[in-house]
Amino acid sequence: MTTLPSANDPAYAQWLTALKTRFRQVQLKAAVAVNTELLQFYWALGADIAAQQAQAQWGSGFLAQLSQDLMREFPQVKGFSLRNLKYIRQWHAFWQPSVIGQQAVAQLTAIPWGHNLAIISKCPDPAQALFYVQQTQHHGWSRAVLTHQIESGLWQRQGQALNNFAQTLPAPQSDLAAQVLKDPYIFDFLSLTPEHTERELETALTEHITQFLLELGAGFAYMGRQVPLQVGEREFFIDLLFYHARLHCYVVVELKTVDFEPEFAGKLNFYIKAVDEQLRGAQDAPTIGLLLCKGKDKLVAEYALSDIHKPLGLASYELSHTLPETLRDQLPSIERLEAELETAGKP
Repeated sequence: MTTLPSANDPAYAQWLTALKTRFRQVQLKAAVAVNTELLQFYWALGADIAAQQAQAQWGSGFLAQLSQDLMREFPQVKGFSLRNLKYIRQWHAFWQPSVIGQQAVAQLTAIPWGHNLAIISKCPDPAQALFYVQQTQHHGWSRAVLTHQIESGLWQRQGQALNNFAQTLPAPQSDLAAQVLKDPYIFDFLSLTPEHTERELETALTEHITQFLLELGAGFAYMGRQVPLQVGEREFFIDLLFYHARLHCYVVVELKTVDFEPEFAGKLNFYIKAVDEQLRGAQDAPTIGLLLCKGKDKLVAEYALSDIHKPLGLASYELSHTLPETLRDQLPSIERLEAELETAGKP
């Protein structure tokens, strides 16, 4: 006598879970393939529109006529609206096909159309825009997260933190570590008074850990706050401890609500040494330190870092009350970011 499989049957449940996962992967691949095919069509259409208008010298009414003719044949296709045809022409013109290669075109057509439009509407030139295309493709950003990264100036901040990595890390690791850090860090999601304390800043960052990790960048995993380290007869506490998946190392973050002082680097150097001795495993790369200060004198900071023997980066941070009003109004709200991150995490 045969019986139906039960959800309580471990073998059936395991197989069913694997089957669901495989189908979701197929759905995702199909969606990506459809998006790529559609954007490749848009790219070719943009080229055709530019060529036709140049050769036939058709006037401004050409796109309206084309939209009507295409929508008459394909009434359910929203992509043939006059507005979208103008976007297609603008998108193709922005990238100046004569100066970008096929690899770049492949990257453009691998991210959603809405992301492409957000990038060309907010970036002044193709070099900056291509950075955000590549970052979107690599990290799988939602459109709201992408918009936030553009408006917070990630292009200008990425890899700008002062550091001594070239002197303290091997070449491949030092280059990657330098690109991981930025300056300044923008904590626009916090509501703190200008007189906030280090503990208030630390508490606020951990209470908004999702936004904090978004600002730190891909690869950071939160390990804890006020992490204890026993050295000799004394106990010390690290403000924040992270592990970076791409660098394969611990990252010690120290917070200072005042401008940088040379002694801060010495204390962080001590913490890095302790983490290397007590937490770092055989497969882990050397621990990195990140000192976040309210501000810094660049020359003083360079002097201080030059004699530090552990890999250490130094950057400043900005809160929303220190941002220009125009930029503050453009940044997405915490609720909007949380909704986008929650949506992005769903299959």
